Amino acid sequence: MKLPTIKERKRFQSPTVTPQALAWDGKQMWMSSRDLGFFYKLNADATKIVEEVDPPGVIWAAVETNGSMQVTIGKGLNDDRYVYRYNGGGFSKLFACPDLTGSYLGYDGENLYLSQWYEKHILKYDGKGNVVRKIDIGAEICGHTFVDGTIYVLRGQEKPNEDWRIARLDPREDKPEVKDLAVVPFAARSLTFDGKNFWSNHRAANETVCFSLPN
Repeated sequence: MKLPTIKERKRFQSPTVTPQALAWDGKQMWMSSRDLGFFYKLNADATKIVEEVDPPGVIWAAVETNGSMQVTIGKGLNDDRYVYRYNGGGFSKLFACPDLTGSYLGYDGENLYLSQWYEKHILKYDGKGNVVRKIDIGAEICGHTFVDGTIYVLRGQEKPNEDWRIARLDPREDKPEVKDLAVVPFAARSLTFDGKNFWSNHRAANETVCFSLPN
């Protein structure tokens, strides 16, 4: 069966270059720049920078967790990955990612979920930074987010030609079935949900895209 394509609501020039992380905190968006290294608080429609933060490394992903932001940061020549908390006053390191690899983050209201792009799975963490579950996604992962307890994930392959779909799974199931819902026709990076629409970055084009699922 041929999948439909997502419905783009708006696409615009990002307020920074190479937009990477993208997260909705309930009021406004947060975004990072892969090349500049900064972390930005944006206005509600993600078109303007409100505040600029200088993190201790490149922020690859971000998610809001009970009033603070948790971020995946790459450090050093090997881009070793760690999860940090940012509470507005500064960054505190929480734990190292397994094998120092990891990218996108999701939060179900209690637990943090870290995806590992090339390992093709999402890891569930407890409050102490221990992995308590592994969910196979069956493809490379370039973003995931929670909506009403369900995980929506961007999955596919980066090479040779970026090929992505948005899929859904229920992590409350013992063996979640990953179901593709629609084609994402651009090289997406990050996924977040503002309560109404999904958002992602087309990093290579310096663009941010707001979209919904087909009916």
